Amino acid sequence: PEPLPEHLTGLSSEVVKQNAHLGIAVDPDVDRLCFVCEDGTMFGEEYTLVAVADYVLSKRSGNTVSNMSSTRALKDVTIKHGGEYFPSAVGEVNVVNKMKAVNAVIGGEGNGGIIVPDLHYGRDALIGIALFLTHLANSKKTIKQLRNSYPDYFMSKNKITLQKRKTGIIVFKIQSFPHPRRHLIDKTENTVVSAGTIFIHQSIIELDPQIFLIIFFNLQFPFFPVGLTDQYCQIIIVYQIMI
Repeated sequence: PEPLPEHLTGLSSEVVKQNAHLGIAVDPDVDRLCFVCEDGTMFGEEYTLVAVADYVLSKRSGNTVSNMSSTRALKDVTIKHGGEYFPSAVGEVNVVNKMKAVNAVIGGEGNGGIIVPDLHYGRDALIGIALFLTHLANSKKTIKQLRNSYPDYFMSKNKITLQKRKTGIIVFKIQSFPHPRRHLIDKTENTVVSAGTIFIHQSIIELDPQIFLIIFFNLQFPFFPVGLTDQYCQIIIVYQIMI
């Protein structure tokens, strides 16, 4: 199974039971990576790339790339080190192409995929483990303390099945949905981003154009993105029926 929290309850319990400093999990093909903190909580696969990038950028300045469905914390870390963050469309090949285009020193995906071009252009959990543990050792912090040093962005994801013939119309309509202080800044994958602390990502999945994905990020209110995704989903469902 994928290294997701619901699949790692056994590892979490064992970390606490053994009084371990941390736990490590990868997926079967070893391209996704996540960590468990000493108290059994998840470090968060979204933050695997953030922590590794923080270390890499502390050694050499440069740009970073992640797909649009990843945490905004990578952008914060990149700016802190004087680099520039670039988003890409979802998919490893899109991340790699963007990394090459902007000469990024590190990139990846929010699912725990780490890409270090100095070694190779592919997600590699073993490289991620080595860099993460080096960063943790140098920081003199516990893994929980390291996680708490990064900004929190809360995320909610919903998928809705759409009728193919209506997909284009619905995408156009959703871009006109009212939202406080919203402004369009990037059309990668039909993306809409609002001012302030709210990020809205709307994406048509390439492998199945009937699935519409909406993602909200929020800095301070974990309940807020969940409520918004539910609200938008209801609007989309009703609108699809109407047309």
